Amino acid sequence: MSFFKNTLLTKRIVIFVLFIIVSLILWNTYIFFQKFKQEERAKMEIFATAIKELATNPDLNANINLETKIFENITNIPLIQVNEDGSIKDWQNLDPSKTDNPNYLKKQLAKMKKQNAPIEIKYEGITEYVYYRDSDLLDKLTYYPIALILILLLFLTVIYMLFSSNKIAEQNKLWTGMAKETAHQIGTPLSSLLGWIAILKIENISEKYVDEIENDVHRLNIIANRFSKIGSAPELTKNEIVSITKKSFDYLKSRSSKQISFEFNSENVALFSNINVELFGWVIENLVRNAIDAMKGKGSVSLTISEKSKAIEITITDTGKGIPKSQFKQIFKPGFTTKKRGWGLGLSLSKRIIEEYHNGKIVVKKSEINKGTSFLIQLEKLN
Repeated sequence: MSFFKNTLLTKRIVIFVLFIIVSLILWNTYIFFQKFKQEERAKMEIFATAIKELATNPDLNANINLETKIFENITNIPLIQVNEDGSIKDWQNLDPSKTDNPNYLKKQLAKMKKQNAPIEIKYEGITEYVYYRDSDLLDKLTYYPIALILILLLFLTVIYMLFSSNKIAEQNKLWTGMAKETAHQIGTPLSSLLGWIAILKIENISEKYVDEIENDVHRLNIIANRFSKIGSAPELTKNEIVSITKKSFDYLKSRSSKQISFEFNSENVALFSNINVELFGWVIENLVRNAIDAMKGKGSVSLTISEKSKAIEITITDTGKGIPKSQFKQIFKPGFTTKKRGWGLGLSLSKRIIEEYHNGKIVVKKSEINKGTSFLIQLEKLN
């Protein structure tokens, strides 16, 4: 418990520190942006003053080196000089290949009017205006905060995934430990039950009853072995699928309500795939048991095995309450259940066993509310 508390506290501290750092960077960027914008405004005011000085200087032989130098130094700020009636008089730092097009100049002027207030030039009863837009460097600076925020979001996503993976790893360790401990605890009474079965055989009790008890004890032993394998990479061997599937199917059939009809179909006598027999049997039993539960003690369950070019397909169909299409993927998530009792782990474990351990696939093939559901398992076919 303390691990999760510490993890949560660390996460909050990291997020708070990142928020402070990014806030400071954004604030400094804003200050720098405004200062840079003011400097460009000051340059344009000097430029306007130079225009006015040139226009009002009657001496053609006067020294205009200063004004010329000012014009030459304004190389990165696009500008347009307009007359009082709004007609374009001159421009500077625009794309020379497009300035012959009047529409281009009008569009540029419209952009400049939106970005910055004009600088007024008055001389000898004449009024002119200088419009300008931000330099390319200033334009790029406007996107800097956006890029910074995107980087921050990416960083936070990585941190979240890191913490989540650590939490999931801890939970997996917990479930694995519980499963192995359960297997260990079941083992002790199982040994005792096997001893009692041996005594019952000696006492000449009906073999039918003894055999059924022995089958159930054997089943408990298989369940214990399944639990002990959780968290370990299972060993896969080439096995015949039809007979193994039928054995798991028939076991549940013999212990279910007589009001449920069971049907087993296979196009082939023998089909082979690399499986772990105990874990694969667990999946079949889990799907058949879910089908029985969905029908509430009355209906029909069918299991069909078919052969494809490279795969074996196992379809389990029931006539139960059905699953909404919106839940087709949710039902395979740990903890999701529609039952009043249960932990919602059966289908998630089945998916993990088939897809992670057996490199197969398990999906909801189809489902209709109040009509039934079909699950599909695909396994690689061996020759």
